[in-house]
Amino acid sequence: MSRSSTSSESERESVLECTDCLEPADAFALIGNETRLAILEALWAADDRPVSFSDLRREVGMRDSAQFNYHLQKLTDHFVTQREDGYTFKHAGEKVVRSVIAGSFNQHPTLEPFPVEGECFDCGGSLQAVYEDERLGIDCADCGQCHGEYAFPPGGLNDRTHDEIADAFDQRVRHLHCLAADGVCPECNGRMETRIVETGDCCLGVDVRVDHECAQCGHALCSAAGLRLLDHSAVVRFHDERGVSLDERPYWTLPWCVSPEYTRVLERDPYRLEVRMPLAGDELRVRMDEELEVLETRLQTDR
Repeated sequence: MSRSSTSSESERESVLECTDCLEPADAFALIGNETRLAILEALWAADDRPVSFSDLRREVGMRDSAQFNYHLQKLTDHFVTQREDGYTFKHAGEKVVRSVIAGSFNQHPTLEPFPVEGECFDCGGSLQAVYEDERLGIDCADCGQCHGEYAFPPGGLNDRTHDEIADAFDQRVRHLHCLAADGVCPECNGRMETRIVETGDCCLGVDVRVDHECAQCGHALCSAAGLRLLDHSAVVRFHDERGVSLDERPYWTLPWCVSPEYTRVLERDPYRLEVRMPLAGDELRVRMDEELEVLETRLQTDR
């Protein structure tokens, strides 16, 4: 049963009761203070948590106990939680510190385009990674065809070679789309809605694309349908039996993950898609519904 059939919009009732929620502007105001950020960073750097009041104040380097307590209490209940033996993070506090570490707030690096494995599905030209505005894309150096462009926080560039950056980007894209297709927003864990769109206006130059958008925070991803199949058992087995390990192949080197040639619409209302995967004289055909659930796999062989 697909996710869309388990509940309708009219039947959904939130289990969340927000009794002490902050407006976004108030949340930013709380952490927009040097001392409070220092508290969060000290808590992050601690070897063990919870951290006592005195140890935390010592790490921040503030002598005035009352002033330190004032700032700490501003964070408590929203970003930090107090226990009998000290203070530790709430999820929101961890997200703030992780964002700083990732460089999303305070780093704006530049990176010259560099070559990556594979060739352009459109013209056969060489591929390169291009990093701009905290997004990394795989483009053809000859014709400019895009093979995917997604957010990649600046911290992902630190202490990595070009090859390691490309591998990290490949793994990140796989992870993002796996979560999104499963209905979970990779940013806020909210409900991710999936829909099929027939247009080439996308992060990929495909005629049939998949859009994922979070109903809670609005985070959006687009992809070719094939990206959903990278860890499907029948797809992995088909490739393994022909000497190809999908774990070791960047998604942009797999034509059915980037090229419009290998995905077609079989039915509309509701949508039914077919993704073809030719390899070593054989071809695996995978049929999917509009939620990207696999309905059928079929092997065609010339042997």
